[in-house]
Amino acid sequence: TQDLVESGGGSVQAGGSLRLSCTGLASSYRRFCMGWFRQRSGTVERAGVAAIERNGTTSIIDYVKGRFTIAHDVATYTLYLEMNNLKPEDSGMYFCASDGPQTCPYVPGPYEYVHWGQGTPVTVSS
Repeated sequence: TQDLVESGGGSVQAGGSLRLSCTGLASSYRRFCMGWFRQRSGTVERAGVAAIERNGTTSIIDYVKGRFTIAHDVATYTLYLEMNNLKPEDSGMYFCASDGPQTCPYVPGPYEYVHWGQGTPVTVSS
């Protein structure tokens, strides 16, 4: 099993930036896709935001293209989500996920991942 731990969430004003981190990925690192999901307050659905393959190829939803970047650090087995020019609609709980499909030319759905963290909250005020 993996214990994924997210960090880096917080409260910012619109236009601000946050960098989310996810650790605990060592056992499956670079063998399968890893990704980030957002769950808006009061909802149960987790929407895929971005994913990264073992070779570094990334996929990202259109809504955040040009603002969000997914990356990983090979040396520390850490997954990142760099979020810039944040909007109030970006608010929610952000989760990292691991052991996804072997390739992810699109952003996989939540059912395609095995391991999840507990989430880190992001609040963007206008």
